Amino acid sequence: MGIALAMILILFFSSSQTYEQQSMTSGLDRLLANKPFEKQLSAISFPYAGSEISIQAKGYSSFIEFFIRKGAHFFSYALMGFSLFMGFSAFIKRRWLVTAFSAGIPLAYAAFDEFHQMLTGGRTPLVQDVMLDFTGALFGILLAYFLAKWLIKKDKALITP
Repeated sequence: MGIALAMILILFFSSSQTYEQQSMTSGLDRLLANKPFEKQLSAISFPYAGSEISIQAKGYSSFIEFFIRKGAHFFSYALMGFSLFMGFSAFIKRRWLVTAFSAGIPLAYAAFDEFHQMLTGGRTPLVQDVMLDFTGALFGILLAYFLAKWLIKKDKALITP
């Protein structure tokens, strides 16, 4: 549960920053100056929140930054969902209730986080980001569920003669 709280605090701080404060493009320009895999990545193009995501539309560094940012969204919420599920499982025995809290809290926070971004200069709140965050949380919950099941099975195997 402490990990989930830490993620919430980190996400709140991150949402308080403008896009310019968070931008990684100049660093990526230097780090990826020779544009590795540009030919292969140029074949990728898809819509996200009404914009085309491709190297042609965004430029190489902005394209890479998009995946870093969205990956950070997904995995931070996956960690939040995972830690909430494991934490709630320790003192709530009804699995459906554990799942409801573990999914509901990240979903509510994702919506709040996008609202918070709307109040921050240079940031755009996106429903698609709420869906991405929630998908990450569900991934973390599923991971925690199967890990918990495996650990219980393993413990039973150790106890049974």
